[in-house]
Amino acid sequence: MRTIDIHEAKANRVRRVKQAGRARSFLIAAGTPRVVAIPLDAPEVAWTRRLGFLEAAVCVPEDFDRMGRAKIVRLFGAP
Repeated sequence: MRTIDIHEAKANRVRRVKQAGRARSFLIAAGTPRVVAIPLDAPEVAWTRRLGFLEAAVCVPEDFDRMGRAKIVRLFGAP
């Protein structure tokens, strides 16, 4: 997918809208990608589900919210 600088996209917005309408998707970036321009009738993009993707690989201990409490109290005093 082509990346276009935000200033160039602003200067040539009519041409870019026509480009997206002809099924030519592109990214608009301001240093880092900010916007994806796609035609309205483009097929639905299947986004990967990210929330919980390490659920089976990571084990959070039951005392997670109390871990290191003794050291914090020793360094900073009781809350």
